[in-house]
Amino acid sequence: MRETWVVGAASNRFGKMSETGREAGTRVAAEAIQASGLEPKDIGYTFVSNCFGAAERQGHVGPLVNSGLGIPDVPSCTVESACSSSSAALHEAFVHVAGGFADAALVVGMEKLSHLDTLAATSYFTLGADCAYETKNGATFPGLYATLATAYRSVYRTTPEMFGAIAIKNHANGARNPNAHFQKEISMETYLGSPMIASPLRLYDCCPFSDGAAAVVVAAKEFVKQPVTEPLVIRASARSGSIMDMQDRPDLLGLPATRTAADAAFRQAHLGRRDIDFLEVHDCFTIAEALALEDLGFLPKGAGAGAALEGITARDGRLPVNPSGGLKAKGHPVSATGAAQVVEIFEQMNGRAAGREVPRAETALAHNVGATGGSCSVHIFSRR
Repeated sequence: MRETWVVGAASNRFGKMSETGREAGTRVAAEAIQASGLEPKDIGYTFVSNCFGAAERQGHVGPLVNSGLGIPDVPSCTVESACSSSSAALHEAFVHVAGGFADAALVVGMEKLSHLDTLAATSYFTLGADCAYETKNGATFPGLYATLATAYRSVYRTTPEMFGAIAIKNHANGARNPNAHFQKEISMETYLGSPMIASPLRLYDCCPFSDGAAAVVVAAKEFVKQPVTEPLVIRASARSGSIMDMQDRPDLLGLPATRTAADAAFRQAHLGRRDIDFLEVHDCFTIAEALALEDLGFLPKGAGAGAALEGITARDGRLPVNPSGGLKAKGHPVSATGAAQVVEIFEQMNGRAAGREVPRAETALAHNVGATGGSCSVHIFSRR
């Protein structure tokens, strides 16, 4: 396998887009290629994610992106893995480049749902759940993650303030990210006063519906003669799955796919948890961040919920988590989220994260979950 780098990355501001998903995806792809110092003709394969393209009556978007980039002959592949779609696409790009099937590959994720009403948008989101056993019985993702939070609280001593601190920390980071959906800090009073969405999850426990697009360029070390940015070495690219329906799992105290993907990633990277300087984790709800820290092996069981309240996960803490603001504040355009995590790591390593820098960061981990853990991707990156 060849040493494989991330040499370019770009994202638009998450929130409500005036342009289509196709337009946004093509634009950020061009920006990522430009940032890499390569040209569109250097791209040998594109992997495109757009879970809810049907909301814009558009499928098979990969060739459209390629045509917009001026490389219509380049093969494209659409990758769908719910909320972990573009990180699954990154895995495919890594495999192609590391395996010698392409010298450079492009990953693009885009999503647009803001033109729909809340009920219609929610209906699209539930496509990531099991229609027969979950959706038809009234389960939405706030309800499913509330079930995980309830199970967690039944075993471990938690307080509302613990989950509130996670939201407050991520909003504080998002306020320093010009591409974040929410760029406003919140207080504990604001958090505790927000309405209950699905007990015990309040409004500020939940990520927003976001439009957005993100792109990543992956290339072989030997192909990039003179990198114009500080490349990220992909030390590990691991994926895993688990039982999709929560009622069939042996317990609800974590996501099994995260555990197995993390273990595989650390074996690939030949690194330990102490070698990681910061994390971008999948915090679609505050309970998700707490579970991620435990399932990834950074904190013992029951310690994840209180980590933000103790300052452990602050940007200047022992284990910085989601300096981008995470899904909670940066936003969650489903198919763009995994690629956007890599954009944040790329910007951190290239000194472009002004105001939210993680000091002296040399390694980072990105964790991206599909739905309630039916699929998961874990990537580890380092400087050269």
